[in-house]
Amino acid sequence: MHATSDPVRIAPAGSALTRRRLTHSLAAAAVLAACVTTPAASAAPLREVMFVGNNWDGTADVVKSTGDFARIGRLNVIPDKTQRLTEIYLNPIKLAFFLGIRSGPGEGHDQFVDDMYSTPDGSAMVVSRPSFADVVSLDLATGAVKWRFPVSGFRSDHMAVSPDGSKVAVSASTSNTVHVLDINTGRQLGSFRTGAKPHENVFTDGGRYLWNMSIGEVNNDFDAPDQDWLKGDRHITVVDATTYQVVRTIDMRSRLNAFGRSDLSNAVRPAVFSPDFSKLYFQVSFFNGFLEYDVATDRITRVKTLPKNPNTSDDRKTFVNDSRHHGLSMNPDGSKLCVAGTMDDYATVVDRTTLEQGPLVTASKPYWATVSGDGRACVISESGSDQITAIDFATGQKLVSVPVGDHPQRVRVARIDAGWTGPTR
Repeated sequence: MHATSDPVRIAPAGSALTRRRLTHSLAAAAVLAACVTTPAASAAPLREVMFVGNNWDGTADVVKSTGDFARIGRLNVIPDKTQRLTEIYLNPIKLAFFLGIRSGPGEGHDQFVDDMYSTPDGSAMVVSRPSFADVVSLDLATGAVKWRFPVSGFRSDHMAVSPDGSKVAVSASTSNTVHVLDINTGRQLGSFRTGAKPHENVFTDGGRYLWNMSIGEVNNDFDAPDQDWLKGDRHITVVDATTYQVVRTIDMRSRLNAFGRSDLSNAVRPAVFSPDFSKLYFQVSFFNGFLEYDVATDRITRVKTLPKNPNTSDDRKTFVNDSRHHGLSMNPDGSKLCVAGTMDDYATVVDRTTLEQGPLVTASKPYWATVSGDGRACVISESGSDQITAIDFATGQKLVSVPVGDHPQRVRVARIDAGWTGPTR
């Protein structure tokens, strides 16, 4: 059997029918080309920058991610301050926690910005605001609030963004909960329970898992080693980043004991994974140094004790929120670690293989450490002197310091509109 089809009429070359068909074909091709090329052509080119959260200011500085790290612009992250304060002062319970944050972790100041990330299209900054117990998305062009998510409880804290940029996880520290949100809409995708006072969040394995580290009650004065049990249930919670079901719980107490360091707290502070996620490096409360944990064998393998500043008191009650050292990052190839020695007023680069430390770079209460856009420098926030400082991973030497706002804490690499210099209003 032969297949049949409608006959194709072929018009003579140069005929009116041919000309009409050619015109229609060209018009259709133009429409198709416009459909294909318009989105790419209209998408604003993006540039890589760094966000610096000025916690007590309620601002975020945007700086270059490499080179001289010069400031590009500044964003007010509390444009709705009057509305939020009105709500707080009309609610006695919210007011009590608001004032508690000021007198406790805020060291006499309100905490207006903890963590920040950019949306994938570079149009907005997503910010956690501890004193307002929320996460907001701010339009970078106008500075206006695009969406707001009030967390459970009364304080928001550290965040993490998924590798594809679509999800942001935020710790709700007073409700022992992590919320995972759609970064573009603020819609909650899931949540899970944690140990006491969830803190750091890290996505691993290409976004397959989400790790949360809880630090316990840092606001009480039960700081002596024999009072450690009064700090609450501190552990690492690992969840499936799709279902948000717990797949693993790790209490470092037993691992520290087995390693012979029962004197150390099991409150895991800033942490960073090796590039293959086989090793976890983490700081703990009250300790001047960090530990190495082997994920596969579930055991602590090494510890690095860093120098104490002779001018720093050993009285644990003087450590800000129980953290002697707070800030840890690793260069892209995994060969160097950068440590912020918060209460000891320095930062240093440590060789990951040998654990040999480099020069102690003097810094005023460095509160965070991250990696520059090109991977060559460690960038720390000096909360005591209101500046960020870049340190060369290769030499361990200081490169440059740049003034920012009041009490910088978190520093994050981001991507925004290439022409951005600040909001229009």
